[in-house]
Amino acid sequence: MISAEFVDCAGLPPGSLLEVETRNRQYHIECLGGGAIRISGHPDYCPVPVPGRILESGLIERGRHLHLLLEDQRPVTTSRVMHVRVQKAKQPSNVQ
Repeated sequence: MISAEFVDCAGLPPGSLLEVETRNRQYHIECLGGGAIRISGHPDYCPVPVPGRILESGLIERGRHLHLLLEDQRPVTTSRVMHVRVQKAKQPSNVQ
């Protein structure tokens, strides 16, 4: 995994994995494509992976709050992001 100052989740290939450490929690995010995610890490809102979306254009930036919409109905704002780590999914090569 690579550390980053900010990540555009909507621009990552499906299957990319993120570790987002906030002041209070450690979140695990799988990018599903088109801005959709699966996230876990909060004991009340997402103790197991749940579908969601990162608001504000899909950006995750160190020093800012992460704004999420979980299961298309529950808005969540995290404490400030301290670290972001990214593991991009490998793009399939075009076989012809």
